[in-house]
Amino acid sequence: MRAMRKDHLDPAGFAALVLFTTVLAGNQIVMKLTNAGLSPIFQAGLRSLLACLVVLAWVRVRGLGLGPFRRNFWPGLALGLFFSIEFAALYTALDMTSVSRASIIFYTMPMHLSLAAHFLIPGERLTPQKVAGLVCAFAGVVIVLADRSGGEASLLGDVLALVGALGWAAIALTVRITRISEAPPEAQQIWQLSVSAVVFLAIAPLFGPVLRDPGPEHIWLMAYQVLLVASLGFLAWFYLLKRYPAATVASFSFLTPVLAVFMGWALLDETLRWSVLLSLTLVSVGIVLINRKPRARGNGRARAAATPPT
Repeated sequence: MRAMRKDHLDPAGFAALVLFTTVLAGNQIVMKLTNAGLSPIFQAGLRSLLACLVVLAWVRVRGLGLGPFRRNFWPGLALGLFFSIEFAALYTALDMTSVSRASIIFYTMPMHLSLAAHFLIPGERLTPQKVAGLVCAFAGVVIVLADRSGGEASLLGDVLALVGALGWAAIALTVRITRISEAPPEAQQIWQLSVSAVVFLAIAPLFGPVLRDPGPEHIWLMAYQVLLVASLGFLAWFYLLKRYPAATVASFSFLTPVLAVFMGWALLDETLRWSVLLSLTLVSVGIVLINRKPRARGNGRARAAATPPT
């Protein structure tokens, strides 16, 4: 059933977006908890493999097309490799640093995408509003990186979270400037999941034992990642993009690091240091300013602007 397009966010859409950003924020907690049972790279590979199977099943049941394979091969492969970089870095970062620090740094992705788009995409020049957003987000990153106090801080973990943000930005940029923008969202996701599953599962043994201390709880933690985020969550996200203005949907991404920080404090007993709260505020303001657009200008751009961190 085709979603009815709306030009404004209604209460149902608001509730759905808050729910989705809460699920994404909880995913950061779940990833860190799962690291206790499975190694980060193996966990990422298992998630990609299972989520890919779910999306393939959805495509088959709905009778959806995936676009020409040969035409999309190279940009699809690029999507998968950038996705591999993004989540290899993020999973490892969460193994080394706190959820609050990793989430704040990771969600600076719009900053990197806006800078790259300024030079690579005609018509995507930086406006004064975007520049203000970049300054806020950059200041937030500097503050959180500069504070090395406390046992939760890991410079390598923080840097890896930044690498993850760059990988995510590279995915969105690839969608904007290559033929893959013409492929259905499900096809884009299958490329990312299938390629990354092969990469992760192939290299996981190189980073030590793939099993740490697995228990029954890790089955449910993986189910959360696979179903609520990497497969069905992705499909729900693009349903929202089809139904509501893309700029409005994208602007809600600021909620994810905010919720992740407070979930880390409430569930993992992470310390709410002043540097974390200040950097969170600056990055959140930066995300809103960078994503805020008067009107979405096309399907390809709308998709890329709101590419979810599955």
